[in-house]
Amino acid sequence: MKIIIVGDGKVGLTLTEQLSSEGHDLVVIDSNAEVLQDSLESFDVMVVSGNGASLRVLKEAGVQDADLLIAATSLDEINLLSCMTAKKLGCGRTIARVRNPEYKEQIAQFGHDFGISMAINPEEAAAREIYHMLQFPSSIKREFFAKSKIELVKLKVPANSLVVGQPLTNLYKLSKLKVLVCAVDRGGEVFIPGGNFILRAGDLIYVTSETAKLAALIKFLGIETQKIRDVMLIGGGQIAYYLAKWLSASNMNLKIIEKNYEKCVRLAENFPRALVIHGDGSAYKLLEKEGIGKMDSVISLIGIDEFNMIISMYAQNLNVQKVITKIDRTENSEIIKKFGMESIVCPKLIACNDVLRYVRAMDIRSENTIRTLLRLLDGRVEALEFTVTEDTMNLNTPLKDVPLIRETLVACIVHRGRVLFPGGDDHIERNDSVIIISSAKNRIKRLNDIFVK
Repeated sequence: MKIIIVGDGKVGLTLTEQLSSEGHDLVVIDSNAEVLQDSLESFDVMVVSGNGASLRVLKEAGVQDADLLIAATSLDEINLLSCMTAKKLGCGRTIARVRNPEYKEQIAQFGHDFGISMAINPEEAAAREIYHMLQFPSSIKREFFAKSKIELVKLKVPANSLVVGQPLTNLYKLSKLKVLVCAVDRGGEVFIPGGNFILRAGDLIYVTSETAKLAALIKFLGIETQKIRDVMLIGGGQIAYYLAKWLSASNMNLKIIEKNYEKCVRLAENFPRALVIHGDGSAYKLLEKEGIGKMDSVISLIGIDEFNMIISMYAQNLNVQKVITKIDRTENSEIIKKFGMESIVCPKLIACNDVLRYVRAMDIRSENTIRTLLRLLDGRVEALEFTVTEDTMNLNTPLKDVPLIRETLVACIVHRGRVLFPGGDDHIERNDSVIIISSAKNRIKRLNDIFVK
């Protein structure tokens, strides 16, 4: 497909990297010639220098022949105008990055008039992911499928767990819980395990589980946890705004430290139950004075990765139960993991996952397309949700008789509202929801792609 990306910043660059790797015909627009040159040298793309909302620039990029335009600049108004203009010029579909919460309702009601097919908000998506982690603080990552019936959680196997040294088949027998370990990260090596896979202490495991069974699973694994009550947000930007709204509604005790006075005033006005402190959240003495070591959770949301990493290491050293770190440069995730901190949030990657799912669904005409797509383990593994249609191969055939491509497994089936973690005698039927775990190298676009032809 021909795709135009407006904005070559953090989100735009990540989209360029991912979509280029999937073979799409890309044109990147940005007013900064230097960053365009970097993209031109790094990826197989065309570039156009100029304002992405300009009629002249969009025509020069060939928007009238494009299948999709993604407006991902840092300015909502430019993104909205770019989408409107692109649609008027004949672009197939448009995606706009919109950060301002005041625009959300307008887009929901009038998105069609703006020419917007989809809106993404990396900051809101990151806040939602953090909020979900705080509900189950023992989880490193937490995602949802099948209208929240099923969760995919990332957990760390403790040294004293009953499952250490046991094959996965014993985990299911001992726990008597219907769960499935669908991916394992062992010191950077990734496995999509079978039943004979032996678990070790320190393994990072991705588990699919019914939401109602998650607490029982965590208890069985021997992972200690307690409810989060006192939360410190360091940085008062857009992520903090969304997160404060949800945490205040959950009656958590919230403390926000922000360096910018105007942002402090806005936060204090909108969240009167929160304690908003005007100060430098990277200053050791201020953090100590405000009781960082007494918090149940510390979430570092400053705009500089290095500050977030140092603050998180300090909080971890004080034995804060749940430390969450926002990063913008993905290469920093490997550094911070080496210090034992696994709860990392990268807003641009969350937004890019949503766009990638949308693009893959556009890329084929069948109804048998992706409903949910999650990229795990630094993009090396994908979790995908499909709805089974009459076009699906191997309907009503026992899974033990169905040949799957390498590094792929059927993790879960939702049949008429009932959740199944399938065995060899189970099968899929029309209208089922199916969750697939597969190596990202397989680039699954439709359910039929998982079957050996």
